[in-house]
Amino acid sequence: MKMRRDISSKPRKQRKRLYNMPYHLRHKLLSAPLSPTLREKYGFRSIPLRTGDKVLIMRGEFTGFEGKIVKVDRKRLRVYVEKVVRKKTDGSEVLVPIHPSKVMVTELNLKDEFRKAIIERRGGGVG
Repeated sequence: MKMRRDISSKPRKQRKRLYNMPYHLRHKLLSAPLSPTLREKYGFRSIPLRTGDKVLIMRGEFTGFEGKIVKVDRKRLRVYVEKVVRKKTDGSEVLVPIHPSKVMVTELNLKDEFRKAIIERRGGGVG
């Protein structure tokens, strides 16, 4: 078996590649699993997150909250969900960043033609 020389298993190099990764490649890291009903319907396990997708938070302080994604931050690798806010000391509210691995997609945003094409390509019907 031939060893690949271009991929290192050292944690330091893995972190370096993650932190220096270009934004257009980070989109793949912003994927989340589909709910069992969507998984059955479309025939695949996970999909990259987009603004407008409805997600259920599965871990952390906001477990059980469900809402639409308001913002996807590729730089920080986080998503922001509506109504998931924290009060600041001055009384104003700010959205709390959530890691995409801690959410589950319950409803897809199918208003975009590119998104429909992705779903068709991955083996599921849009409907």
